[in-house]
Amino acid sequence: MIERKIKITEKQDGKITLTVPYNPIHIKKLKSIKGHRWNPKEKCWIFPKSDDVIKQLFNIFKGKNLWADPSLRQEKEDNIFEDLRKEMVSRKYSPKTIKAYLRYNRVFLEFTGKSFTDISDNDIRNYLSYLVEEKNVSTSSLNSSISALKFYYGIILKRKFVYEVKRPRKDKKLPVVLSKEEIAKILSSVNNIKHKAILMLVYSAGLRVSEVVRLMPEDIDNKRKLIHIKGAKGRKDRYTLLADSALDTLRNYWKKYEPKKWLFPSTNPDRHLHYRSVEKVFANACEKANILKRATIHTLRHSFATHLLEAGTDLRYIQELLGHKSSKTTEIYTHVSKSSIGKIISPLDRFEEEKSDKYGN
Repeated sequence: MIERKIKITEKQDGKITLTVPYNPIHIKKLKSIKGHRWNPKEKCWIFPKSDDVIKQLFNIFKGKNLWADPSLRQEKEDNIFEDLRKEMVSRKYSPKTIKAYLRYNRVFLEFTGKSFTDISDNDIRNYLSYLVEEKNVSTSSLNSSISALKFYYGIILKRKFVYEVKRPRKDKKLPVVLSKEEIAKILSSVNNIKHKAILMLVYSAGLRVSEVVRLMPEDIDNKRKLIHIKGAKGRKDRYTLLADSALDTLRNYWKKYEPKKWLFPSTNPDRHLHYRSVEKVFANACEKANILKRATIHTLRHSFATHLLEAGTDLRYIQELLGHKSSKTTEIYTHVSKSSIGKIISPLDRFEEEKSDKYGN
C-alpha cells in the first residue's frame, strides 16, 4: 500500500495549509498548535505562518512522506545543512561551491519529500535518473550533484551507499573559439570604457569571469605588465599577461572612474561587479557585432589560449597562464587550433589542384 503524501503549502494570504490523511494521533498534535483551524470545504488544516509553527509541523511529520513548499523548507533545511556548511568552510571551499552544495542537497530533499535521516540508495538512484531522463541536465551538472550528495551523505553523515554511485562519462565537447577578426568586432562594438576594459582584460589575459570581477587596483602591475590573480579556482594564485592595449584602455577607465576597493565595482562601491552583469555586457556586444557563434564570456578565455597556441606559444606556458592544474585540460586547445588543423589539406583541394595542373585551368 502506497502511503499518501503529506503536503504543506503557503497560501497567498500568508497562511499555511496542511493536507494530511486522517490519523487521530496526528490530529491531536495538530490541535495543540496555536491558531489551528480545520477547513471542511477544502479538507485541509490552516495555520498562521511563523517559524515556530513550521518547526512544529516538520517535527510532527518527521520521517513521513512529506512535501513542503521550498520557501517553508528553507529555514528548516538550512539548519539541517549547517554541519555541511561548517565543514566546507573549515576546508576553505569557495563561497560559490558552498552555496552550490547546499542548493544541490536542498533540491534533492525536496525531490524525495523525506527527512535526511531516511534517505536510501534508491532515493539517490531515482533522483539521478530523474535529472538525466526528465531534466536532461548536462554531465557537469550531474557530476556536481553527485559530488554534493557524496560530500554530505558520505563525508558528513558517514553513509557508505553513496560511494557506489558511478559518475557518468564526461562529454568530449570542444570549446567554441572566436577568430581574431571576431574578437576585434566585439571589442569595437563596445562604447562604455568600463565594459571595454573588462572584455579586453578577459581576452588578453585569459581570465575567468569570476577572476576579472574580483580584481583590485593593486593586482595590476603596470611596470611588469602582469596581472596578479589571487585565490582563483582551486585556491591558487598566479600571474598572467597584461597587454599594452588593455593597459591603455584601463588607464583611461581609471582616470574616469578612480576605483578604490574593487577595480570594477558595482553600483555599491563596497561590492564588486556581479559576474552576470559581465555576461550580459558580452552578450550585448556579440549581438551588436553580429556574431552568430554560440559564444559566452568564457569563450574569450578559450580564444586567448587557442590564439597563443597558434602563435607558437609552448603549451606549458599556456597552462600556467590559465591556471590549469593538469596539462590534459590545456591540451584540448590542440584540437581547435588552426595551426594544427590548418596544415592538413582537404582531399577536395588536392583534387582541384591536380585537375588544375592537368588541364591547365
